[in-house]
Amino acid sequence: MKSAFSEAIVAPPATTRRAATTRNDMQWRTRPNLPDTHYVDTRVYTDHGVFEEEIDKLFNRMWLPVCHESELPKPYDYRTSGVSNNRPIVVVRGPDNKIRTFLNMCPHRGNIIVRAPSGSLLKAEPSGNPKHMTCMFHGWQFDAKGRCAEIPREEDGYQDRLCKADVGLRELRTEVAYGGFVWVNLADEGESLSDFIAGAFDGMHTELESEPLEIFHYQKAVIPTNYKLWHETSREFYHDYMHFHNRATGMLQPGYFDRKYQVFPNGHAATGLTTVAYDAYEGNKERHLTFPGMPKNGWKQLNIFPACTYSLRASCLRVSVMTPLSESETLIEVRGLGLKSDTPEIREARIIDHDTIWGPFGRNIIEDLLAVQNQTLAMNESPAAKYLIMAREEGNTIHDEIGLRSYFAEWSRRMGRPASNPVAGGAAC
Repeated sequence: MKSAFSEAIVAPPATTRRAATTRNDMQWRTRPNLPDTHYVDTRVYTDHGVFEEEIDKLFNRMWLPVCHESELPKPYDYRTSGVSNNRPIVVVRGPDNKIRTFLNMCPHRGNIIVRAPSGSLLKAEPSGNPKHMTCMFHGWQFDAKGRCAEIPREEDGYQDRLCKADVGLRELRTEVAYGGFVWVNLADEGESLSDFIAGAFDGMHTELESEPLEIFHYQKAVIPTNYKLWHETSREFYHDYMHFHNRATGMLQPGYFDRKYQVFPNGHAATGLTTVAYDAYEGNKERHLTFPGMPKNGWKQLNIFPACTYSLRASCLRVSVMTPLSESETLIEVRGLGLKSDTPEIREARIIDHDTIWGPFGRNIIEDLLAVQNQTLAMNESPAAKYLIMAREEGNTIHDEIGLRSYFAEWSRRMGRPASNPVAGGAAC
């Protein structure tokens, strides 16, 4: 599918090679001699007003993955989480086996209803009944379909002015798709999940849909950085040079730099299939496992706007979800998945493969964390406008920064202003 984002209409300015030099303050603040699409103002990462508008225009109106269906294997299983600036939600598999999502907030006095991270409603709370979600504050109860099932002393207190039918939970649009992930949308109206994805998963269809998937790894961390900076570590590969593991196992492979980006509507971007020479890294063992349709040691990746990455590498799928907490703080959730049909031996091998690269002490994760935190420290040192460059053009191949440009083209479209000048009133220089 051809993307709505096209760089062909932007003619880069002619450049003349000049002697290298440093810059004074005025030069440092001057806009780059590049098209607006090829740089961003750092206030897209640091300005609180921009952040609040992102929550409203992006996260409150778009489809967001929140968990995997295998985390709710049986009727009455639930999983709590947070979306869009960490608004509390609870995902429940009902008695009809349908997965639904609700705001995890009691309509009576606004208390959190389900407090555990996961569990089963079949087990009664001390203040409530089995198969119900019970608010500890005043004992209001809700069934697995979000309907109010009990108000203590209902008629005594409310007479005929209010009843259970008036106070059901706020249900969110929910769909299970693309490898069994649970997607939610806080907006009652708007584009369908399929229209939002716009064919971006077509290149992973065989791997994600041939067999049911199952989660085997979950970790989360709050990182002192803007969510976009973490997401960008998956959207550009020019920083391969930071990762010794990537240099040893990927960049030395013939054809590595020919790997192509494919840009989709709505800000999504995929990188084409390549293989990774894991045996080139000392201490790595031979990898035989893979996914349906994937060659041995294959690797492909898909980035979903505004803050999700599917990375299918060798024997396992990693899905990363970023939830912005503030302009300088992000909740990162990482899930590792294999096939539901895995034997214990195969599952153990997948876990080892996953954790070697992406576990809490994986070879790449620590370096990425260091980079994004350093970026945040540098950008917050001064309120003056500065500009970050995303101007590499290499025919949409792996070190082309089209992954960043396509992201900020969509960001600019939905925010109603260019990322090169994101704050009302223009740049401060």
